[in-house]
Amino acid sequence: MKTFWLDRDHHRYRDRVRAGQEAFADTLGDIAPVAFACVAWTLAIPPALDPGYVRWHRRVLSAGCDRNPFDGGLTARVELVSPLPAELTASRTWWRDRGWRGWPELFGQFVQPTDRDLSRNPHLRATLLVEAPLPLDGLPAAPEDPAGVEAAAELAVTVLVRDLDDLIGPVLQQLDTDRAVT
Repeated sequence: MKTFWLDRDHHRYRDRVRAGQEAFADTLGDIAPVAFACVAWTLAIPPALDPGYVRWHRRVLSAGCDRNPFDGGLTARVELVSPLPAELTASRTWWRDRGWRGWPELFGQFVQPTDRDLSRNPHLRATLLVEAPLPLDGLPAAPEDPAGVEAAAELAVTVLVRDLDDLIGPVLQQLDTDRAVT
């Protein structure tokens, strides 16, 4: 099961990078690849590019990459749709016939409840927040000048997708396995 993958239309991403060259200005020539990779990631996902060049599993609500101020490393921050904790599903006495709802799904995608939904029923939607360091292995060095930004940004995003897929994939596989059992 793929958790993160790239859209086939990489030309659209390169066009977005070309249009957003100014976002890379402070990263050019940096000896650490982190700031450059973070900008490349930001331009590959909504809202900067919608639909995103980076695609993800339906349980992923958001995925970001940031420079860790402590050590300058790369930190992933991924928010996932989760089933309710076992403590809430072992007994439903707390429901008190209020018509509680979980995550609405539309065409197989988890979505936020509409204002109309919220006016009719209480909703309890569980999420998991994964914050984890990512390796720097394979990330390209920030180019010295703007001419190399497009290719380096595409490579950086490819490496981040691989690392995020490796990190988050087992978590999502377990969540989907648990959902199939219940």
